[in-house]
Amino acid sequence: MNKPYDKPVTVSKDLRRQFREEGYFILENAMSGQQIEDLRSEAARFMQLQDEEHARHGVGPKDINQAGVRYFIGNKHKIWGSEKLERYIYSNLMAEICRATIGDTAYLFNEQYVIKAGEKGTSFAWHQDSGYIGHPHKPYLTVWSPLDDVTEENGTVYILPYSIGGRPQLVQHQWQEGSSDFQGYFGDHPGIPVICPAGSIAVFSSLTFHRSGANTTSRPRRAYLTQYSSEPITNQDGTSLWQLADPFLQAGERVVE
Repeated sequence: MNKPYDKPVTVSKDLRRQFREEGYFILENAMSGQQIEDLRSEAARFMQLQDEEHARHGVGPKDINQAGVRYFIGNKHKIWGSEKLERYIYSNLMAEICRATIGDTAYLFNEQYVIKAGEKGTSFAWHQDSGYIGHPHKPYLTVWSPLDDVTEENGTVYILPYSIGGRPQLVQHQWQEGSSDFQGYFGDHPGIPVICPAGSIAVFSSLTFHRSGANTTSRPRRAYLTQYSSEPITNQDGTSLWQLADPFLQAGERVVE
């Protein structure tokens, strides 16, 4: 018998309110066993493909991918042909999360693996995802899905709720000298660590500040994130798309099966 793909998950009214007021919420044990298995197997394949690509073409000075250290492998689900990722990106689970946060219209804006090697995975500075765009746009959604149990020791994400980090607005970021990090918060608050088992999900706005620590354990810390927007996001003069704008929801219904 085939394993069920989606678990029946509902985003409660309390979590919807927390997203509006604080910019994030956590869904524990939201993913099915099949989803975790699929994303883990593709993580291994994508890391190998990324290493092969770097071996062929080299690594630029600002490439945030560091072979054997950390990986940010983005928007390769079509290029490298992954039906498993497509199935997760457009799943009932993602549809429920999008409806609860950005509404009944949703586009896939970005997808990527974020993987930190054991005892090597570096930290990542405080930033808003919108900070990487820089110009005004409608806030979008990040769905961060850890594929391993996440702790402070293995480099989990830390969230800065709106009540601590300030009202949701785009803040100017700065490149940090000697690294590829882009930082927008310079305060002293350590943030709230996302500590949860594999298969849980952290959901936050692109205006929510977050960071991650180094992986000090002997095992890799793997996560897969998908990002959705309620409208296509373009460059500043509106002449081209910033990332993707693949239709997902229209009038609350999935347009991709």
